[in-house]
Amino acid sequence: MVSAATERFLAWRYIRARSGDGFISLTSWLAVIGMVLGVATLILVSSLMNGIQTEMRNQLLGVGGHISVSGNGGRIALYSELAAHLASIPGVKSATPKIEGQVMLSAHGVARGAQVMAVPMGEGALSEGGLLDQHMTSGKADEGLFNGGVLIGEGIANAMGLRVGDSITFISPNGQATIAGMVPRIKAYPVGGIFKLGMHAYDSSLVVMPFELAQTFFKMTNGGGDDTVSQIEIMLNDSDDASALVPVIARGLSPTARVEDWQSTNAGVFAALTIQRNVMVIILTLIVLVAAFNIVACLVMLVKEKRGDIGILRTLGATRGAILRIFMYAGFVLGLIGSVIGVVLGMLLARYIESVRIFFEAVTGQSLLPENIYFLSTLPTKTDPSQVLAIILFAFVLSLLATLYPALKAARLKPVEALKHE
Repeated sequence: MVSAATERFLAWRYIRARSGDGFISLTSWLAVIGMVLGVATLILVSSLMNGIQTEMRNQLLGVGGHISVSGNGGRIALYSELAAHLASIPGVKSATPKIEGQVMLSAHGVARGAQVMAVPMGEGALSEGGLLDQHMTSGKADEGLFNGGVLIGEGIANAMGLRVGDSITFISPNGQATIAGMVPRIKAYPVGGIFKLGMHAYDSSLVVMPFELAQTFFKMTNGGGDDTVSQIEIMLNDSDDASALVPVIARGLSPTARVEDWQSTNAGVFAALTIQRNVMVIILTLIVLVAAFNIVACLVMLVKEKRGDIGILRTLGATRGAILRIFMYAGFVLGLIGSVIGVVLGMLLARYIESVRIFFEAVTGQSLLPENIYFLSTLPTKTDPSQVLAIILFAFVLSLLATLYPALKAARLKPVEALKHE
């Protein structure tokens, strides 16, 4: 009889490097390296996709809110009463009036289109510690707007050569009709601050201006107390409740009002990210499968090399079950070592991937993440412990399954046949 301790000792001895067994040692290393690369890559990719999805969600919600209510013709009158009503609905955290419009920007001989956004100070993206307050690269959001200036994205500032204090001209195509025809509205504002949200779509086209100035520029006020806004931006206590609260919010509004949640507005973006993540995980899972086949190949060669040892063990009374467990132990140890190292490597890469990107950009002199091509200018990561655990379990199960065929083949060897070829 062979004890359990002896079985584990023999399994460990068989996979260790020894003189004269160079090929077996090489295949063992290849099996471990394959498992390391597979597990580390799966953890890194899943962390990257989680981080990108979370970062994009935070940016989109920080600028656009969870639910938006728009009126007929893009205008909402008596918005203060409507905002108060919406804020009283259970599950709603705040309801903020918002003005949006398209303009042409002009400065230093450069012209480009832009999206203008305006919300009251201290609310929405302009709240204390809000999205813009956290991403200002020059100037301060509250000071710039309070002094009648506008906030522009870093992409706009770089393209037009603007700095804080410079003047930028707004040109609106919806001008005023005169006897000479339609005259566009033109107004110059000082640049009060520059922000960088990390999303090219915002940094290259978004302009934030004071709420009252936006009402005047887009002619949403006439001084009679019936000012209008473009929409009401609603923030919820839980963003995941957005789709469920849409019919509740729409129930008390005019039939011409349009109520949209962030999930439907950005459905295409998040659907594409989900599909990309699933496809990447499926493709990279093949790396772990290849590593499992390496374990199979390693154990098959090990069984062939140790036929004499198997025959001697069987002659000394070792059962088929003992031989089976010895080689299953050997394969499981290879998978375990590869999985543990892979988890450590994957977690380290996920933590420092942005530093790695910066290093390679400095070495090669090439941008690996062009802002005008990709959504984000950085590589955010978010490691989900449940996903890491699932990857580890998946690697362990594959390692065990990979040992079955070689271990069964070793257990079925008869002592006479095993010793006959020695």
